[in-house]
Amino acid sequence: MQTHDNILDMLREKGAEAARKMQRGLIVQPGAIGDCILTLPLAAFMKETLQLGAIDLLGHTEYVGYLPGRSCIDGVHSIDSLDLHRLYATTDTFELEDRDALISAFSTYAWIATFLGEPDSNFEQNLIYTANCSHSAEVITLSMKPPKDSFEHLADFYFQQFVEQSGLPVSLRPAQTGDCLISATDADVDMGRELLKEAGFESGSKLVVIQPGSGGTEKCWCLDNFLTIAEELITHGIDVLFLLGPAELERFSDTTIHNKISRIANVLSDLSLTQVLGLLSCADGFIGNDSGITHLAATMGITTLVVFGPTNPAVYKPIGPSVIVFSSSSKTFTQKPTTSLQHKLVEALIN
Repeated sequence: MQTHDNILDMLREKGAEAARKMQRGLIVQPGAIGDCILTLPLAAFMKETLQLGAIDLLGHTEYVGYLPGRSCIDGVHSIDSLDLHRLYATTDTFELEDRDALISAFSTYAWIATFLGEPDSNFEQNLIYTANCSHSAEVITLSMKPPKDSFEHLADFYFQQFVEQSGLPVSLRPAQTGDCLISATDADVDMGRELLKEAGFESGSKLVVIQPGSGGTEKCWCLDNFLTIAEELITHGIDVLFLLGPAELERFSDTTIHNKISRIANVLSDLSLTQVLGLLSCADGFIGNDSGITHLAATMGITTLVVFGPTNPAVYKPIGPSVIVFSSSSKTFTQKPTTSLQHKLVEALIN
């Protein structure tokens, strides 16, 4: 009789485990590349601790579309495909229709963490109502930005909010910020090699990729710093490639690109995020400002040197096993070269 009961208990436990693994989680993250990458430790924590079968990201697909198959994120959905602005209506005027697209969008998730809306807001209440129309779901609303006087890393700030609001034990810990949370596929590496071959680089040489821009111009270290560093690295036999994205192409004139940057090293521009990932998978080092691509390079495990100006590295330091942070409080951070800091970056890479 006892053996029979033990078998039943085992079957129930396995059934409960299978049911948990069928549950999905969702993170609503409307931020840019860096914001989404700094959300990955939370996503990994939710997936493991809550024993979710999968976790999806609802965001801007141009920033998150590459994550499935390369990270803990299993699926992505376009935030622009839903009328989420409806959720901002006052709760007494908010209505849902039969087979409403909003109900369908949230119907498969047992846990939802959203960076849209505020705690106890109309948005949160309407989202809770929508998610629970088809099943029972937990909804957690998180703040995107920490308090101004905070020195807590953003990934830890996200984690602490989630734990406090979910009622999970505070002793739990998220994925370590020294982990590689994004891994390139074999196809990515092949794509990167092909891009380098087309740009004239031979395999076997050490390669450092430099991206001299950022979404915020106030975060951009003076271009002359990057040019001087590139020249110094080349004298040490290291190949250098400048990566120019939309921010750089908007900020730099054609004259600057052709007469200054291209004069020193090869340039690749207008790459898709997947192509950038492939390129970085073939690099030995990366130098950049506080930018989304710097966060991508760091979390892939590439030796990443990041230069911070006005933003606080204690809060926004990229996640990864080989990140070296340099800070400058100079009032001319964006306008004039900083020779001493240039030397520090070169020494860090050479060593």
